[in-house]
Amino acid sequence: MGLRQWLDSIEPQFLKGGRYEKYYAVYEMVDTLLYSPRTVTQAAPHARVSLDLKRTMTYVVLATIPCILWGMWNTGYQANSALAQLGLETAGGWRGWILDILGIGYSPDNLFACFVHGFLYFFPIYVVTLAAGGLCEVAFAVIRGHEVNEGFFVSSMLYVLILPASTPLWQVALGIIFGVIIGKEIFGGTGKNILNPALTGRAFLYFAYPAQMSGDAVWVPVDGFSGATSLSVVASQGHGALGSIGLDWWDAFFGFMQGSLGETSALACLIGGIFLVYTRIANVRLIAGCVLGTVAMSTLFNLIGSDTNPAFAMPWYWHLVVGGYAFGLVYMVTEPVSAAMTNAGRWWYGALIGVMCVLIRVVNPAFPEGMMLAILFGNVFAPLIDYVVVKANIQRRRRRHG
Repeated sequence: MGLRQWLDSIEPQFLKGGRYEKYYAVYEMVDTLLYSPRTVTQAAPHARVSLDLKRTMTYVVLATIPCILWGMWNTGYQANSALAQLGLETAGGWRGWILDILGIGYSPDNLFACFVHGFLYFFPIYVVTLAAGGLCEVAFAVIRGHEVNEGFFVSSMLYVLILPASTPLWQVALGIIFGVIIGKEIFGGTGKNILNPALTGRAFLYFAYPAQMSGDAVWVPVDGFSGATSLSVVASQGHGALGSIGLDWWDAFFGFMQGSLGETSALACLIGGIFLVYTRIANVRLIAGCVLGTVAMSTLFNLIGSDTNPAFAMPWYWHLVVGGYAFGLVYMVTEPVSAAMTNAGRWWYGALIGVMCVLIRVVNPAFPEGMMLAILFGNVFAPLIDYVVVKANIQRRRRRHG
């Protein structure tokens, strides 16, 4: 008996009246994960389209692959470079034991050694995220009697990629649970949330455990190593001092710098963004609006200038490649559920996030990275933006036909 036939044979036990009726959500999750749904509408009107929720979420996960691959290599590269600077011959712990047993080594010039070392940080965080967040998703699906949506696979991947590699696994689990419950399930689940679940979980960890989520010692997972991030240098000394940490614009664009697991490479984000725009998963108005808002606000700060705040002088093209801006722009700003849904509203929504990101980065001395909070701020105002746009359209049509 094949897998398809076996799933069909046990399906009646999960349908209404069956022995395991209340666990239908679990059965449906496994079935649709392995095979395309066979259900079709039974009454008119019929809408036929090849792009369903599963395919949409699959495309988004595929778009993150460049960030995943770069993130694993860069995490290992930064860790191996730190070990070399500290004069250490092994990473220690279970990761060091694996690397020593395999004889891979810790050379920052060895592509494979860096990739494997980074993988040993990425994989446990992803497994814990899937386990903790997945259990929450299944629990709510069983209680409410609805399907387990594929949206969690996207949220889980994005959540992992915006965490520092040094994040304790118990905090990883706590953050994704908070993000799933508070960021999505209390609003009714996938398609009804007003906040991005991945960013909600990340923001919770930042404010609940700032020592593990910020500072100069959390971005490279090597005990005793401390290195300034690009934005912390800009906040204290200005973008002209980035050369002191060996970083020029092209290094930042490619992602040769410290940061969260998958946020450092603007090039990897650009590749993913092109794919999302080409497949029409991402709306280009959201991206363009955010970039225009960033350019306008940073240019305004450049013109104003400041004798005490060197971040005022950072030009817009530096904002695009440092911190988590590029990742947030491509994968978070374009998230369709929490973003504005009207075409005009998308421009204003994107511009609001771009303005807020630069405003937080430049004016708030305690928080050099502003993209996460800017996007959550935009999420809150997205319904209001759409409301204003719709009301304006109604008034305009009344005047035209009145």
